[in-house]
Amino acid sequence: MNFKATLKSLPLKFRFKSWMRAVTQSSEPDASMNSKHHTASRWLDDINRSLWTRVSASALLALSSGFVSSSQSAAQTAYPPPTPPPSAYGAPPSYQNQPSAPANSTYGQSVYGGPSTYSGPGTAVPTTPAPAPAPGNPYAAPTYQNGGYQGQAYPDQTYQGDVYQGGALPGPLQGSFPSSPNLAPPVVNQPTVREADLIIQGYPARTGRLMFGGAVNSDAGVTGQVTIDERNFDISRWPRSFGDLFSGTAFRGAGQTFRLEAAPGSYYQRYTAQFADPNLLGYLPISMSLSGFLYDRNFDDWDENRLGGRISFGYRVTPDLSVSLGVSGQNVEITDPRVNTVPELNDVLGDNGLYSGMASLIHDTRNSPLQPSRGHYFELSFEQTFGDYEYSTFEAEYRKYLLLRERADGSGKQTLSYSVQLGFSGDETPVFENYFAGGYATIRGFDFRGASPVINGVEVGGQFQWLNSVEYMFPLTADDAFRGVAFVDFGTVEQDIEIDSDNFRVAPGFGLRVAIPMLGPAPLAFDFAFPVLKADTDDERMFSFYMSAIR
Repeated sequence: MNFKATLKSLPLKFRFKSWMRAVTQSSEPDASMNSKHHTASRWLDDINRSLWTRVSASALLALSSGFVSSSQSAAQTAYPPPTPPPSAYGAPPSYQNQPSAPANSTYGQSVYGGPSTYSGPGTAVPTTPAPAPAPGNPYAAPTYQNGGYQGQAYPDQTYQGDVYQGGALPGPLQGSFPSSPNLAPPVVNQPTVREADLIIQGYPARTGRLMFGGAVNSDAGVTGQVTIDERNFDISRWPRSFGDLFSGTAFRGAGQTFRLEAAPGSYYQRYTAQFADPNLLGYLPISMSLSGFLYDRNFDDWDENRLGGRISFGYRVTPDLSVSLGVSGQNVEITDPRVNTVPELNDVLGDNGLYSGMASLIHDTRNSPLQPSRGHYFELSFEQTFGDYEYSTFEAEYRKYLLLRERADGSGKQTLSYSVQLGFSGDETPVFENYFAGGYATIRGFDFRGASPVINGVEVGGQFQWLNSVEYMFPLTADDAFRGVAFVDFGTVEQDIEIDSDNFRVAPGFGLRVAIPMLGPAPLAFDFAFPVLKADTDDERMFSFYMSAIR
């Protein structure tokens, strides 16, 4: 496009003649000269604005046409996108600090690694071979000599103005460079790898307990208690000095459990030692429990002494389901019978050896093992006994907990629970292994073992039991320290697998639960029950008390 032709196309002559005609033909008095002069000035401003507008538009049009033509020509001659060589990459060029070209110069193509030239009036930029990157640093910074970029060669890759025509940059260089051609590329350096030692010093929390206590209940009388409990035991870490024993480093650190308990009392004495490993040998998903016990109890009709041990292995199938297998052996000594007229009792006087294998399955979905309000507990077990007596025992227990109401903060729970115990054993079951009912753990409203079959005034128990309980618990205070209960216990114990209506027991009642934090999570229980159905030989007890989380 010719710039002179553009200027000739403007209507300057037409507007200038119109303005002159308006001035010369005017015959108004001097009073109107100011108005005419103002009109002429406005016409002159319009001419100037129109003139510069058209000049600017024409110039922009000419420049745009030139750049479009140059870009199309360069795009037609550009090389195809390159394939980066597997060797080290150099950095793309930069045009910072380069000499400015004249307005009428024609720019040529800039090739990676080749000369970057422009044609001007007698001006040429000398070229210098690109140096190789430093060893071990493939991303060495480019060098700039004589005002131009000299870097590692990238074949068939070109820059056209601000548009990169060679395809995507190599992987390590993508997104690393600014789009402006006037900014130098950053220097990419390899990160420095440093190593440091991290030393953590920690001390285990207290996992052992030494507890002293006592208890009293309506079934066993007054008993004391001394317990040593270690929840992070390690049976393989024997002490190497006396200092290890007193510092607490011996026998600790493997997550095992060790417990010693002594509970002497007026009618009941128990001494136990237990070791448990939640992960046998540290890597098998199998638990192991090993225990030994000495048990002595003075019943109304005879005295009983038991010495034995048990070993069992458990496997948790799911978080709620577990199975276990075990064997046990014990010696049961029966002495001091109250009467000598009961053959079942006379046959077991003295020492009795019992050995058994057992299997059990437990499904537990309770939200708390101590004071549950949701979920259920189901246990199914089978035991085969041999030795002086051979018989089988089958037992099932089910407990269901329903949450009726609670406060917004989770306190003040009102729960409804139901429990059932079912069991039966073989004909050769000895009298000291029979089922008994009566007391807080079975049917309240009766004396301990007072709701059991009787022969000649001796409570001999039976080979079948079916015990049930429905209980409603509700808060009495805002802090749940006092709670009330209303319950109905019912069921029977029979010598044979049957339910005799004459021996069926039903006892409704109410009670109080008192939570004392210093005594542990198990509350004190005080219950009053009133038998409405019973057998003629039963012994009643209206009031019972105990300390336990669950019955």
